[in-house]
Amino acid sequence: MAKKKQILRIVWGVVLTLFLIVAIMGVLIYKKIYTPNIFATKSSTQYLFIPTGTDFEGLVKILDDNNLLMDEASFRWTAHQMKYDTKVKSGKYKLGQKMSNKELITLLRSGKQTPVNVIFNNIRTKEELAKRISEQIEAPQQSVLNLLNDHDYTQKMGFTSDNILAMFLPNTYELYWNTSADKFIQRMKKEYDKFWTADRLLKAKKIKLTPVQVSVIASIVQLESNREDEKPVIAGVYINRYKKDWKLEADPTLVYALGDFTIKRVLNVYKEIESPYNTYKYKGLPPGPICLPTISSLSAVLNYTDHNYMYFCAKEDFSGYHSFASTYSKHLENARRFQKAMDRRGIRS
Repeated sequence: MAKKKQILRIVWGVVLTLFLIVAIMGVLIYKKIYTPNIFATKSSTQYLFIPTGTDFEGLVKILDDNNLLMDEASFRWTAHQMKYDTKVKSGKYKLGQKMSNKELITLLRSGKQTPVNVIFNNIRTKEELAKRISEQIEAPQQSVLNLLNDHDYTQKMGFTSDNILAMFLPNTYELYWNTSADKFIQRMKKEYDKFWTADRLLKAKKIKLTPVQVSVIASIVQLESNREDEKPVIAGVYINRYKKDWKLEADPTLVYALGDFTIKRVLNVYKEIESPYNTYKYKGLPPGPICLPTISSLSAVLNYTDHNYMYFCAKEDFSGYHSFASTYSKHLENARRFQKAMDRRGIRS
Protein backbone atom coordinates (compact mmCIF):
# COMPACT_ATOMS: atom_id res chain seq x y z
CA MET A 1 0.00 0.00 0.00
CA ALA A 2 2.81 2.39 0.87
CA LYS A 3 4.49 1.47 -2.40
CA LYS A 4 1.33 2.32 -4.35
CA LYS A 5 1.11 5.69 -2.63
CA GLN A 6 4.74 6.36 -3.47
CA ILE A 7 4.16 5.49 -7.14
CA LEU A 8 1.07 7.67 -7.18
CA ARG A 9 3.05 10.60 -5.77
CA ILE A 10 5.72 10.10 -8.44
CA VAL A 11 3.07 10.01 -11.19
CA TRP A 12 1.42 13.13 -9.91
CA GLY A 13 4.81 14.78 -9.62
CA VAL A 14 5.61 13.96 -13.21
CA VAL A 15 2.18 15.16 -14.37
CA LEU A 16 2.59 18.38 -12.42
CA THR A 17 6.07 18.90 -13.83
CA LEU A 18 4.83 18.30 -17.37
CA PHE A 19 1.93 20.66 -16.76
CA LEU A 20 4.31 23.34 -15.52
CA ILE A 21 6.59 22.81 -18.53
CA VAL A 22 3.63 23.06 -20.92
CA ALA A 23 2.34 26.13 -19.09
CA ILE A 24 5.74 27.82 -19.22
CA MET A 25 6.12 26.95 -22.90
CA GLY A 26 2.63 28.28 -23.54
CA VAL A 27 3.48 31.55 -21.82
CA LEU A 28 6.71 31.83 -23.80
CA ILE A 29 4.94 31.07 -27.09
CA TYR A 30 2.20 33.54 -26.21
CA LYS A 31 4.81 36.21 -25.54
CA LYS A 32 6.58 35.48 -28.83
CA ILE A 33 3.35 35.83 -30.77
CA TYR A 34 1.26 38.41 -28.94
CA THR A 35 3.44 40.74 -26.88
CA PRO A 36 4.61 44.02 -28.47
CA ASN A 37 7.81 43.54 -30.44
CA ILE A 38 7.93 46.58 -32.72
CA PHE A 39 9.50 49.90 -31.78
CA ALA A 40 7.19 52.64 -33.02
CA THR A 41 7.54 56.29 -32.10
CA LYS A 42 4.59 57.96 -30.44
CA SER A 43 5.27 61.34 -32.03
CA SER A 44 4.73 60.37 -35.67
CA THR A 45 3.37 57.64 -37.89
CA GLN A 46 5.97 55.13 -39.03
CA TYR A 47 6.01 53.22 -42.30
CA LEU A 48 7.84 50.12 -43.39
CA PHE A 49 9.00 50.11 -47.03
CA ILE A 50 9.69 46.69 -48.56
CA PRO A 51 11.25 46.93 -52.05
CA THR A 52 10.14 44.59 -54.83
CA GLY A 53 12.13 41.34 -54.81
CA THR A 54 12.96 41.46 -51.09
CA ASP A 55 13.22 38.02 -49.47
CA PHE A 56 12.74 37.24 -45.79
CA GLU A 57 16.39 37.81 -44.86
CA GLY A 58 16.24 41.14 -46.66
CA LEU A 59 13.12 42.06 -44.70
CA VAL A 60 14.76 41.21 -41.38
CA LYS A 61 17.72 43.38 -42.36
CA ILE A 62 15.39 46.29 -43.16
CA LEU A 63 13.70 45.89 -39.77
CA ASP A 64 17.07 45.71 -38.01
CA ASP A 65 18.58 48.62 -39.94
CA ASN A 66 15.61 50.76 -38.89
CA ASN A 67 15.77 49.53 -35.26
CA LEU A 68 12.18 48.32 -35.42
CA LEU A 69 12.53 44.89 -33.80
CA MET A 70 12.86 44.42 -30.05
CA ASP A 71 13.50 40.69 -30.41
CA GLU A 72 14.58 39.38 -33.82
CA ALA A 73 14.52 35.71 -32.79
CA SER A 74 10.85 35.79 -31.76
CA PHE A 75 9.94 37.54 -35.02
CA ARG A 76 11.75 34.89 -37.04
CA TRP A 77 10.06 32.08 -35.08
CA THR A 78 6.57 33.58 -35.48
CA ALA A 79 7.13 34.25 -39.20
CA HIS A 80 8.10 30.61 -39.70
CA GLN A 81 5.06 29.35 -37.78
CA MET A 82 2.79 31.61 -39.85
CA LYS A 83 4.50 30.48 -43.09
CA TYR A 84 5.42 34.07 -43.94
CA ASP A 85 9.16 33.58 -44.30
CA THR A 86 8.68 32.39 -47.90
CA LYS A 87 5.95 34.85 -48.92
CA VAL A 88 7.31 38.38 -48.48
CA LYS A 89 5.24 41.01 -50.31
CA SER A 90 6.66 44.38 -51.30
CA GLY A 91 5.01 47.70 -50.51
CA LYS A 92 4.52 50.49 -48.00
CA TYR A 93 2.99 49.41 -44.67
CA LYS A 94 1.79 51.55 -41.79
CA LEU A 95 3.09 50.39 -38.42
CA GLY A 96 0.78 50.58 -35.43
CA GLN A 97 1.72 51.34 -31.85
CA LYS A 98 2.81 48.33 -29.77
CA MET A 99 2.48 45.87 -32.64
CA SER A 100 3.03 42.20 -31.84
CA ASN A 101 4.78 39.80 -34.16
CA LYS A 102 1.44 38.31 -35.12
CA GLU A 103 -0.08 41.71 -35.92
CA LEU A 104 2.87 42.78 -38.05
CA ILE A 105 3.15 39.48 -39.92
CA THR A 106 -0.61 39.36 -40.51
CA LEU A 107 -0.40 42.85 -42.04
CA LEU A 108 2.64 42.05 -44.18
CA ARG A 109 1.28 38.70 -45.31
CA SER A 110 -2.02 40.31 -46.38
CA GLY A 111 -0.21 42.77 -48.63
CA LYS A 112 -2.56 45.49 -47.38
CA GLN A 113 -0.49 48.55 -48.21
CA THR A 114 -0.99 52.18 -47.31
CA PRO A 115 -1.57 54.08 -50.59
CA VAL A 116 0.68 56.96 -51.62
CA ASN A 117 -0.65 60.30 -52.86
CA VAL A 118 1.43 60.96 -55.97
CA ILE A 119 1.53 64.65 -56.87
CA PHE A 120 3.24 66.31 -59.82
CA ASN A 121 2.93 69.86 -61.12
CA ASN A 122 5.18 72.64 -62.42
CA ILE A 123 6.90 70.08 -64.64
CA ARG A 124 8.69 71.19 -67.82
CA THR A 125 10.61 68.14 -69.04
CA LYS A 126 10.46 64.36 -69.07
CA GLU A 127 13.53 64.31 -66.84
CA GLU A 128 11.76 66.45 -64.23
CA LEU A 129 8.68 64.24 -64.35
CA ALA A 130 10.69 61.02 -63.99
CA LYS A 131 12.58 62.46 -61.03
CA ARG A 132 9.42 63.70 -59.29
CA ILE A 133 7.71 60.32 -59.68
CA SER A 134 10.72 58.33 -58.45
CA GLU A 135 10.72 60.43 -55.29
CA GLN A 136 7.20 59.25 -54.46
CA ILE A 137 6.98 55.62 -55.61
CA GLU A 138 9.44 52.76 -56.01
CA ALA A 139 9.81 53.11 -59.80
CA PRO A 140 13.39 54.29 -60.50
CA GLN A 141 13.85 57.62 -62.27
CA GLN A 142 15.74 56.04 -65.16
CA SER A 143 13.06 53.37 -65.67
CA VAL A 144 10.36 56.02 -66.01
CA LEU A 145 12.54 58.12 -68.31
CA ASN A 146 13.47 55.14 -70.50
CA LEU A 147 9.80 54.41 -71.17
CA LEU A 148 9.01 58.05 -71.90
CA ASN A 149 11.83 58.08 -74.46
CA ASP A 150 10.92 54.71 -75.98
CA HIS A 151 9.34 55.37 -79.39
CA ASP A 152 7.64 51.96 -79.64
CA TYR A 153 6.28 52.16 -76.10
CA THR A 154 4.88 55.69 -76.46
CA GLN A 155 3.41 54.80 -79.84
CA LYS A 156 1.37 52.02 -78.23
CA MET A 157 -0.10 54.71 -75.98
CA GLY A 158 -1.05 56.80 -79.01
CA PHE A 159 1.75 59.35 -78.61
CA THR A 160 5.32 60.00 -79.71
CA SER A 161 8.33 60.33 -77.44
CA ASP A 162 8.17 64.08 -78.21
CA ASN A 163 4.55 64.65 -77.19
CA ILE A 164 4.11 61.96 -74.50
CA LEU A 165 3.98 64.65 -71.80
CA ALA A 166 0.55 65.61 -73.16
CA MET A 167 -0.74 62.43 -71.50
CA PHE A 168 0.11 63.53 -67.95
CA LEU A 169 -2.44 65.70 -66.18
CA PRO A 170 -1.11 67.45 -63.04
CA ASN A 171 -3.20 66.26 -60.12
CA THR A 172 -3.08 64.07 -57.00
CA TYR A 173 -3.28 60.34 -57.67
CA GLU A 174 -3.56 57.49 -55.18
CA LEU A 175 -1.12 54.70 -56.01
CA TYR A 176 0.71 51.95 -54.22
CA TRP A 177 4.34 52.70 -53.40
CA ASN A 178 5.61 49.58 -55.23
CA THR A 179 3.99 50.66 -58.53
CA SER A 180 6.37 50.01 -61.44
CA ALA A 181 7.25 52.58 -64.11
CA ASP A 182 5.06 50.80 -66.65
CA LYS A 183 2.07 50.54 -64.32
CA PHE A 184 2.41 54.21 -63.38
CA ILE A 185 2.32 55.28 -67.04
CA GLN A 186 -0.56 52.90 -67.77
CA ARG A 187 -2.51 54.50 -64.92
CA MET A 188 -1.83 57.97 -66.32
CA LYS A 189 -3.15 56.82 -69.71
CA LYS A 190 -6.42 55.78 -68.03
CA GLU A 191 -6.66 59.18 -66.33
CA TYR A 192 -5.99 60.90 -69.67
CA ASP A 193 -8.73 58.87 -71.39
CA LYS A 194 -11.15 59.73 -68.58
CA PHE A 195 -10.35 63.43 -68.92
CA TRP A 196 -11.01 63.51 -72.65
CA THR A 197 -14.76 63.06 -72.45
CA ALA A 198 -17.03 63.19 -75.49
CA ASP A 199 -17.81 66.82 -74.65
CA ARG A 200 -14.14 67.86 -74.55
CA LEU A 201 -13.35 65.91 -77.72
CA LEU A 202 -16.21 67.69 -79.47
CA LYS A 203 -14.90 71.10 -78.36
CA ALA A 204 -11.44 70.22 -79.68
CA LYS A 205 -12.94 69.07 -82.97
CA LYS A 206 -14.89 72.32 -83.35
CA ILE A 207 -11.69 74.36 -83.15
CA LYS A 208 -9.95 71.83 -85.43
CA LEU A 209 -7.40 70.69 -82.88
CA THR A 210 -6.46 67.24 -81.61
CA PRO A 211 -6.19 66.65 -77.85
CA VAL A 212 -2.38 66.71 -78.17
CA GLN A 213 -2.49 70.03 -80.05
CA VAL A 214 -4.75 71.42 -77.32
CA SER A 215 -2.16 70.33 -74.77
CA VAL A 216 0.70 71.95 -76.70
CA ILE A 217 -1.09 75.31 -76.92
CA ALA A 218 -2.23 75.02 -73.30
CA SER A 219 1.38 74.50 -72.19
CA ILE A 220 2.39 77.76 -73.90
CA VAL A 221 -0.59 79.62 -72.44
CA GLN A 222 0.26 78.34 -68.96
CA LEU A 223 3.79 79.70 -69.13
CA GLU A 224 2.58 83.02 -70.50
CA SER A 225 0.28 83.80 -67.58
CA ASN A 226 -0.65 82.59 -64.12
CA ARG A 227 -3.82 84.67 -64.21
CA GLU A 228 -6.62 82.18 -64.69
CA ASP A 229 -9.11 84.79 -65.92
CA GLU A 230 -6.70 85.87 -68.67
CA LYS A 231 -5.71 82.45 -70.00
CA PRO A 232 -8.70 82.11 -72.41
CA VAL A 233 -7.79 85.49 -73.96
CA ILE A 234 -4.15 84.46 -74.48
CA ALA A 235 -5.32 81.12 -75.87
CA GLY A 236 -7.43 83.09 -78.35
CA VAL A 237 -4.34 84.97 -79.58
CA TYR A 238 -2.43 81.77 -80.30
CA ILE A 239 -5.41 80.11 -81.95
CA ASN A 240 -5.85 83.20 -84.15
CA ARG A 241 -2.19 83.01 -85.19
CA TYR A 242 -2.39 79.27 -85.78
CA LYS A 243 -5.52 79.56 -87.92
CA LYS A 244 -3.97 82.35 -89.99
CA ASP A 245 -0.83 80.23 -90.50
CA TRP A 246 1.34 82.76 -88.67
CA LYS A 247 4.38 81.83 -86.67
CA LEU A 248 3.30 81.55 -83.04
CA GLU A 249 6.33 83.58 -81.86
CA ALA A 250 5.88 82.40 -78.29
CA ASP A 251 8.66 83.42 -75.90
CA PRO A 252 8.21 80.37 -73.63
CA THR A 253 9.08 78.07 -76.52
CA LEU A 254 12.43 79.84 -76.91
CA VAL A 255 13.16 79.41 -73.21
CA TYR A 256 12.31 75.71 -73.55
CA ALA A 257 14.57 75.38 -76.59
CA LEU A 258 17.42 77.03 -74.69
CA GLY A 259 16.82 74.86 -71.63
CA ASP A 260 17.52 77.78 -69.29
CA PHE A 261 14.38 78.28 -67.24
CA THR A 262 15.88 81.18 -65.28
CA ILE A 263 15.59 83.54 -68.27
CA LYS A 264 13.35 86.52 -67.47
CA ARG A 265 13.89 88.59 -70.60
CA VAL A 266 13.86 87.02 -74.05
CA LEU A 267 16.47 88.70 -76.25
CA ASN A 268 16.47 88.89 -80.06
CA VAL A 269 19.60 86.75 -80.22
CA TYR A 270 17.62 83.86 -78.69
CA LYS A 271 15.32 83.89 -81.71
CA GLU A 272 18.09 82.46 -83.87
CA ILE A 273 18.46 79.21 -81.95
CA GLU A 274 18.07 76.13 -84.14
CA SER A 275 15.30 74.06 -82.59
CA PRO A 276 11.90 72.71 -83.64
CA TYR A 277 10.65 74.49 -80.52
CA ASN A 278 11.71 77.88 -81.90
CA THR A 279 8.31 79.27 -82.90
CA TYR A 280 9.97 82.49 -84.08
CA LYS A 281 11.72 80.47 -86.80
CA TYR A 282 9.18 77.78 -87.63
CA LYS A 283 5.44 77.89 -88.27
CA GLY A 284 2.99 75.56 -86.60
CA LEU A 285 3.06 73.99 -83.19
CA PRO A 286 6.20 72.68 -81.48
CA PRO A 287 6.63 68.87 -81.41
CA GLY A 288 5.19 68.55 -77.91
CA PRO A 289 4.13 70.42 -74.77
CA ILE A 290 6.75 72.66 -73.17
CA CYS A 291 5.36 71.89 -69.71
CA LEU A 292 2.56 69.86 -68.18
CA PRO A 293 -0.50 72.06 -68.66
CA THR A 294 -3.03 72.08 -65.84
CA ILE A 295 -6.67 71.23 -66.38
CA SER A 296 -7.50 74.94 -66.15
CA SER A 297 -5.01 75.70 -68.95
CA LEU A 298 -6.48 72.95 -71.12
CA SER A 299 -9.95 74.33 -70.44
CA ALA A 300 -8.74 77.81 -71.38
CA VAL A 301 -7.86 76.52 -74.85
CA LEU A 302 -11.04 74.49 -75.28
CA ASN A 303 -13.08 77.52 -74.16
CA TYR A 304 -10.86 80.25 -75.59
CA THR A 305 -12.12 83.82 -75.94
CA ASP A 306 -13.07 84.62 -79.53
CA HIS A 307 -11.55 88.03 -80.40
CA ASN A 308 -9.43 89.83 -83.01
CA TYR A 309 -6.25 90.17 -80.95
CA MET A 310 -3.05 88.98 -82.64
CA TYR A 311 -0.52 90.34 -80.13
CA PHE A 312 -0.05 90.68 -76.40
CA CYS A 313 2.65 91.96 -74.09
CA ALA A 314 3.10 91.93 -70.33
CA LYS A 315 1.77 95.05 -68.61
CA GLU A 316 4.37 97.47 -67.39
CA ASP A 317 2.95 97.36 -63.84
CA PHE A 318 4.22 93.74 -63.47
CA SER A 319 0.78 92.69 -62.29
CA GLY A 320 0.99 89.49 -64.30
CA TYR A 321 -1.65 90.72 -66.70
CA HIS A 322 -1.13 91.62 -70.36
CA SER A 323 -1.96 94.34 -72.87
CA PHE A 324 -3.59 93.00 -76.04
CA ALA A 325 -3.56 94.46 -79.55
CA SER A 326 -5.04 93.74 -82.95
CA THR A 327 -2.38 95.69 -84.89
CA TYR A 328 1.39 95.50 -84.83
CA SER A 329 1.76 99.27 -84.32
CA LYS A 330 -0.38 99.15 -81.18
CA HIS A 331 1.57 96.12 -79.97
CA LEU A 332 4.84 98.02 -80.38
CA GLU A 333 3.51 100.80 -78.15
CA ASN A 334 2.61 98.26 -75.48
CA ALA A 335 5.98 96.51 -75.85
CA ARG A 336 7.97 99.74 -75.51
CA ARG A 337 6.24 100.58 -72.24
CA PHE A 338 7.06 97.15 -70.84
CA GLN A 339 10.68 97.23 -72.07
CA LYS A 340 11.22 100.60 -70.38
CA ALA A 341 9.79 99.16 -67.17
CA MET A 342 12.22 96.22 -67.46
CA ASP A 343 15.11 98.63 -67.98
CA ARG A 344 14.12 100.62 -64.90
CA ARG A 345 14.21 97.44 -62.84
CA GLY A 346 17.57 96.45 -64.30
CA ILE A 347 16.23 93.22 -65.83
CA ARG A 348 18.62 92.47 -68.69
CA SER A 349 18.24 88.75 -69.25
